[in-house]
Amino acid sequence: MPATPALRRALAVIATLPLLALAACGYGSQAKDLDDVQVAAGARKIDGLDAVRIGYFGNLTHATALVGREKGFFQKELGGTEAKYATFNAGPSEIEALNSKSIDIGWIGPSPAINGYVKSGGENLRIIGGSASGGVKLVVNPEKITSLKDVKGKRIGTPQLGNTQDVAFLNWAAEQGWEVDAESGKGDVSVVRTDNKIAPDAYKSGSIDGAWVPEPTASKLVAEGAKVLLDEADLWPDKKFVITNIIVSQEFLEKHPKAVEAVLRASVETNAWINAHPDEAKRAANERLAADTGKPLPAEVIDPAWKSITFLDDPLAATLDAQAGHAVQAGLLDEPDLTGIYDLTLLNKVLAAEGGATVDDAGLGAR
Repeated sequence: MPATPALRRALAVIATLPLLALAACGYGSQAKDLDDVQVAAGARKIDGLDAVRIGYFGNLTHATALVGREKGFFQKELGGTEAKYATFNAGPSEIEALNSKSIDIGWIGPSPAINGYVKSGGENLRIIGGSASGGVKLVVNPEKITSLKDVKGKRIGTPQLGNTQDVAFLNWAAEQGWEVDAESGKGDVSVVRTDNKIAPDAYKSGSIDGAWVPEPTASKLVAEGAKVLLDEADLWPDKKFVITNIIVSQEFLEKHPKAVEAVLRASVETNAWINAHPDEAKRAANERLAADTGKPLPAEVIDPAWKSITFLDDPLAATLDAQAGHAVQAGLLDEPDLTGIYDLTLLNKVLAAEGGATVDDAGLGAR
C-alpha cells in the first residue's frame, strides 16, 4: 500500500529530528525527558505565538499526544512556536486549566468535555478532532463472578462519579434491569468510585470485585488475576466509541486558527505513524509514560492494553451524543444542548489535504 501524505510527513519527522536527540533516545533505551524536541533555529512562529500549551493524561488512551510529543510531531508542525505540555490525572482539572488559559488545546475524555461545555453555557471549548476509540473493559474476580448476571450484588469500581466509564457502567447496569442510585452508587450492584491509580490495590484487598475501567488499568487488574468479562466496544455499532477527543478553548481557536491547524495536522500525522508502526509507537508511548510518571508499563500490561485501542481522527460524534444521553438517563446530567460543541472545519481541511475522507459532527456543529 503506498504511503499516505500524512504518513510520508510522519516519517520525515523522524528523519529530521536533531541528531543529538536521536542519539540519546534509541528504541529500547531508558526513559528520558525530551522536553522536548528543540525549536529549530530560525523557524517562523505560527500566528506570532511564542508557545502553544498542550494538555493530556498519562494514559494509553491519550497515546496520540504521548507519541506526538515523544517523536516530535507537534514541534515539527509548530515550527518556531514552542510546544509546551502539561499532564493531568482527571478531566475537571484539565477543563479548569483550559478555562484559566493555562493550556490552549487538550486531549480529554467525552464526559469532561460535555460537562465543561454545558457548565459554561457553550462558551468555553470546542471539540476539534478525535484521537482514540475503545480501550475500556469490565474486568472481574473470576472466583466471584463468572457470568454477566453474577455482577448483580457485587462491588464494581469506576474511576470517578460521573466520569466516562462511570456513566457507561451505570447505563449498562440499567440495561440489565438493575436499579442503582447514581449519586451514592448503592443498589442492585454497588458502584465504588475508585481512582485508577489505586484500583489494583483495591482489587487485591477485596474492596472491589471488579471494575469498569480504561486501559491500562484494565490490564493492570488482569495482571493481578482478574478476567475480562466484557469489552465495552462490543456494545457499540461497528465496535467504535469515542474515548478521547481533542478540545481547544474557543478564544484560542478564534484568535489562532493556524496554530490549531498545525496541532491537528500533527495529530493526523501521529495517528498515521502509530497505525503504520504499532510496535514502535507502543514503545514511544511507554517511554513518554515513563518520563511523565517515572515508571514504564510492563509488557504484560501494555501489550494487551495497546491492542484494544484504535487510534483515529474521527471524533465519532454520534457516540458522544449517545454518551450524553446515558448520563441524562442516569440522572447525572440535565438534558444538554450540545449544538456547537464541535468545530471540525480545520480537521476536515487537514484530512482533505491528505486525500482522506472528511468526518461528521452528527449535527452538533456550530450554526
